[in-house]
Amino acid sequence: METLLSELKPGQEAIIKEFTSEEIFLKLMEMGCLPGEKIVVENVAPLGDPVSVAVAGYTLSLRKNEAGHIVVDTID
Repeated sequence: METLLSELKPGQEAIIKEFTSEEIFLKLMEMGCLPGEKIVVENVAPLGDPVSVAVAGYTLSLRKNEAGHIVVDTID
């Protein structure tokens, strides 16, 4: 199911599909995060910001508005 990374809960897994912002695309591309990569939500801060995710073999923290620009397909 297609959704935004910011809507996932801890423990949910997904595949990165696309980015809705060129700015976030360039930032993540520099870190090796590309469409087709598996991404796992590890933690969400109590107020929802930041979001900690595991992707490409490392842990990355993203602001909620950044995660809102990442379209993913959830893995059931």
